[in-house]
Amino acid sequence: MSSQHPSPPQEDTWPGRRLGLPSDGPRSVARFGRRLLALLIDFAIAMLLSYVFFDYQYWASTLIFAVTQIGFLMLLSGGIGHVCVGVRVVPLRGGWIGVWRPIVRTVVLLLVLPALIWDADQRGLHDKAAGTVLVRI
Repeated sequence: MSSQHPSPPQEDTWPGRRLGLPSDGPRSVARFGRRLLALLIDFAIAMLLSYVFFDYQYWASTLIFAVTQIGFLMLLSGGIGHVCVGVRVVPLRGGWIGVWRPIVRTVVLLLVLPALIWDADQRGLHDKAAGTVLVRI
């Protein structure tokens, strides 16, 4: 006599589901590949500007990266790299990202380690601290 136990239904899960975001397409959570490419573009621009204007100084690269991140996040909801790969940083509650969120997000991002720690929605600690999420456009 064999007893068959029905398996419990699998709940569909994806990054951003708990936040009310779709699984794919516009407004879905940006995945790792886009995030990494955007970061590499932004760092490359900062390093290039540092090389041109400061004979490549580490402090200058870091400062240029921070200033461009904060400025472009406030103006375009994303750094140059974000814009290039089709993602934006948006507040969880919607609306304009404001001034404080880009500052907090960038300062925590510069600590590096918090950006490597993600939750189930693929939000790094820098996004959690700023109350933001990186989404596709």
